[in-house]
This record gives sequence, structure tokens and C-alpha cells, in this order.
Amino acid sequence: QVQLVESGGGLVQPGGSLRLSCAASGISFSTAAMSWHRQAPGKQREYVAAIGSGGTTAYQDSVKGRFTISRDNAKNTVYLQMASLKAEDTAVYYCKAGWRGSTYWGQGTQVTVSS
Repeated sequence: QVQLVESGGGLVQPGGSLRLSCAASGISFSTAAMSWHRQAPGKQREYVAAIGSGGTTAYQDSVKGRFTISRDNAKNTVYLQMASLKAEDTAVYYCKAGWRGSTYWGQGTQVTVSS
């Protein structure tokens, strides 16, 4: 059974930082393509960042230079380091794994940026 469990969300002030984690089980993590997505209230879910099995990364334009995606294959975990957070970054953040032709989602973690 594949499980993706996100953690690290919370309330942060504008300009602050958070690090999200996503722990995976039930897949060969080192061969999976991992990504982060988010969904703000009343909006569709959108792509944020991705990291391939070889470590290649990509980002949505609005988070470039502020967010960093990384992975630790020994811990079966993918991270999203978020800095210089803005109110518009407020959303539920979801982890996604692409593995052997299938897609798996975590349950999400809430990030709220507010003073």
C-alpha cells in the first residue's frame, strides 16, 4: 500500500519560512518522480515544484528563488523549503509521487501566511 504523509505546515508571518516534508512508503522511492502542488480556497490545485529520480528540479515561476525542493532517498522523504512567504502562498500543500505509471497523492498539509 502506497502512502504519502505530509507534515510541517502551519501559520507563518509574511516573509517567514517553513519546511514541508513528505514521507513515502510502499514505493521504490529512489525511482519515483516527486512533486509538490497546492490548492488555495476557491482555486484549482496547481503545480509548485518537482524533482526527478536523478535530482533534476523544476519550479513554478511564482516560487522560483523562494522555494527549494529536495529529496533524501535514504529517508524516503521529499522536502519543500519555503522562504519569503507571501499571503498568496496560503494553500493546502500536497505531495505527489509518480511511480511505475501510477500517480499517488498525500492528504495535504495547510500553510497559512498571515500577520
